[in-house]
This record gives sequence, structure tokens and C-alpha cells, in this order.
Amino acid sequence: MPRRTLGSMFKIMLALHLLAAIFAIGPLVGAATTASRGLRTADGSATASAARTLTIYGYASIVVVFFGFGLMSAKDPHTHKVAGDMGDVWIWLSIVIWLVTLGLLFGVVVPALKQATNAITGGSAAGSLGSATGKVAACGGVIALLYAVIVFLMVYRPGS
Repeated sequence: MPRRTLGSMFKIMLALHLLAAIFAIGPLVGAATTASRGLRTADGSATASAARTLTIYGYASIVVVFFGFGLMSAKDPHTHKVAGDMGDVWIWLSIVIWLVTLGLLFGVVVPALKQATNAITGGSAAGSLGSATGKVAACGGVIALLYAVIVFLMVYRPGS
């Protein structure tokens, strides 16, 4: 393949990866860090909306990883080497951290929001929202921090 094509492929994959990250991870982190607001006000529509938003963007984060793998296999036009390899610490560590964020999202935050929504709309939310609020707020903050770590790993690339 001519050099121009290699450079173009790399730039296209980089642009797609970054766009997917901005439009999928940004809203996910925003929703995760503000989801507890609906719990504090016992707003069933807000908690239902937050659960739905987090579910959609959690699945959309798969697109970011997909384009990341495409970027990883594209040749960097400056070094003429592939951008990354599964053996690179920054890549496998980012994948592990991403899986942890999905575990927190789909294992803790979304179920807690759905349970809270059912409790609020069913009228039995009196004392049951306190633990859910703490769980959702804490996990939302941890998810935001973990995505920040992934960005740091992608930019700094430790071990390469």
C-alpha cells in the first residue's frame, strides 16, 4: 500500500476513535456522575432516564473499542509501525479498566437506578433510596475517574 494510503487510514481510524469516544464516553460519564441527582429528589422519570441513557451509552462504548482496535492495527505514518499491540501495557490495561467500568455500570449503577425507579413509581421509596444514592454517586465518580485513567494511558502510553 502506498504511504499516503497508510497515513490516511491511520488518520481516519484516529478520527473515528476520537469521535466515538467524545460522543459515547462523554455522555456516559456525564450521566453517571449526575444520576444520583434523581435519587436525591426522588424523581422517577429522572432515574429512569438516567438508567436508559447509561445503558445506551454503555453499549455505544463498544464502538470506541472497535475503532480503537482498528487504530491499533493501522500503521502510524510517522514510524511506519502499527500503532499498538495487545502486548502493550497501555492497551491491555485500558481494556481491563474499560471492562471494570462496564461492570460497575451494568452491575451496580443501572440496576440500582432501575430498582429506585420502581420504588419511586410504586410509592415505596421512603427509606430505600439512601443506599442507592450512595452507590450510584460513588460508582458514577469511580467510572469518571477510570475513564480519565484510560485517556491518560492512551495519551502517555506507558511501557512503549
